[in-house]
This record gives sequence, structure tokens and C-alpha cells, in this order.
Amino acid sequence: MGVSEAHPSSPPPRPSSSSFSFSFSFSFSAPPLIFLLVLVPTVLSLLWPVSGADIYALVYKGCANQTLGGGGGGGSQQSVAAVASALIAQSASAKFYKATSSSGGGGVFGVFQCRGDLSPGECSSCVGRAIPMWSSLCGSAVAARIQLTGCLALYEVSGFPQVSGTQMLFKTCGSGGGGGSGFEVRRDTAFAQLQSGLSGGNGFYATSYEGVYAMAQCEGELSAGDCGECVAQAVQKSEVECGGAPSGQVYLDKCYISYSYYPNGVPRGGASPGGGGGGGGGGGGQQTTKTVAIVVGGAAGLGFLVICLLFARSLLKKKDDF
Repeated sequence: MGVSEAHPSSPPPRPSSSSFSFSFSFSFSAPPLIFLLVLVPTVLSLLWPVSGADIYALVYKGCANQTLGGGGGGGSQQSVAAVASALIAQSASAKFYKATSSSGGGGVFGVFQCRGDLSPGECSSCVGRAIPMWSSLCGSAVAARIQLTGCLALYEVSGFPQVSGTQMLFKTCGSGGGGGSGFEVRRDTAFAQLQSGLSGGNGFYATSYEGVYAMAQCEGELSAGDCGECVAQAVQKSEVECGGAPSGQVYLDKCYISYSYYPNGVPRGGASPGGGGGGGGGGGGQQTTKTVAIVVGGAAGLGFLVICLLFARSLLKKKDDF
């Protein structure tokens, strides 16, 4: 599934670590309903998980040097169009799908893969953005591979040369002085958690450890054993290629890993750049959901307390009037 001549683009923006605070004041003479209407949405907007990176950002492109039919039309271009239609039609109901077409005698194979934590709507939207880039970025190449942060879409004509599933197609490493003393130990621990999490055969896993957020994903058809081997190769290449860099992304033909270090803690939502999809989900969103539930419950309890205080104040005021 290899495509020659991968060209890096500007890496997707890393979510910045930030802190937030808010304050409010109110008088017991304010209607409790208004207080609740203001407090609850504020809390939800601050704590509800959000995407940590633009899923439509271009990570890299791979375009073959040869063109379809010597640069003209022909059956292969019809086949590419047929494959594109088939992939887009399936993108709302699957995170990994393959299609083939031989319209006009030119055989073409295509595949899309969405990141494992995307919703069906996000997956469909991402694939819908990626596939038109085949022509806009690669023209009429006999093979094109478009990697966005949230998904991968590629096609190639029959007989296109293949590469090893663990061949590195693209890598990028963050700049700066790294994560300081002990960073590589923390990063390697996060990598170990990734590999352990993928052993269950999910194909997608995200984790964090002491400020290091890491994500890994394998092609949808890989077995748990092949996925583990591919990710192990990606981890090794990341350690060699990026050294002590505070962030990195390594894309092999059949899998990828990404990691980022946040000295002040992993941001809400946690998502860092990464692409492709398949398999199940990671565990990053569960804790956030629990936090939201606790805070909303606390807000409701606080609102009830305010109502009780207002009611008691009203009774005392009536007693004083008598």
C-alpha cells in the first residue's frame, strides 16, 4: 500500500497547555433559576471534552511520479472516480473500508481509514475532505495517499509497487529542549502503555502518563500480533529519529504513533495529532465524562442549596413583617 514521494506539510498545530479559571458572584435576591441557567452551561463549556487538533489538517501527501494513461483520461480515471464514490458512501457507517473498481479495464484499489475516536459524522466529513485532495494535490497520479489528522485516504492502480508494512513514510519531531530530566522515561512508559493497550486487538489506543500523551493506530485489517509488531517498530523509529524531542509523529505503511509532552498536564480532550483509523477506541474520554457528571451534579446540588436558602430567607422575612 506504499506510495512514493511523500511530502511533509506543516504539522498540525499542537494543542497548547493552558489553565483556566472563572469566578462568579450573586445576590440571594437573584432568581435561582437564572443562577442555574448561567452556572451549568458555564461549567459544561469549560469541562466538556473538545477535539485537541483539527481533524482536517494535512499531515502529509504521497504522490506517484507516473500519471494515469500518460496524463490523459481512460479507464483508470473512471475507476478512480468509482472507487472514490464507493469510499465516500461507506464513510458514515465504517471507520475502515476498501474498494476496487475496473471500470473501462483499468483496475484501481482504494481505502480509507478514520481515527478510532472519531464519531461517524466526523469520519464521513474527514473522508469527504481527503478524497478530493487526490486530484488537487496529486493530479492524475497512478497512486495517491492523503493523510489528514483524522483520516487516511489512498488509491493505487493495479500492479503498483508495494512496500513493507513497517517502512517509514513520514515523520516529524518537535523542537525545543525536550521534557527535561526524566522525560524519556515518562515517554517510554507511555509507549509501553500504548503497546499493552493495543494487545487486546482494538487497533487504536490513546493514553497519557505524567504529562505525556500518546496515541497509536494500526490498519484495520491487521491482526493483534501484526499490529503490535508494527507499533513496536514505530516506537523504535520514534526513539531513534526524535531522540528527546518533546513531541513526534511516525507514520509507517501499516500503523502510526504520535506523542506530545505537556509540562502543565495534558489538556482537556487530550487529542494530539494523529491520523488513520480502524478498530475500537481509547480510554481517554471516560474520565472526562465522569468529571463532567460530578461537576454537573455538584452544580445541581449547589442550585438546590441556593433555593433552600432563598426559601428560608423568605420565611424569616415574613416572620419579621409580622
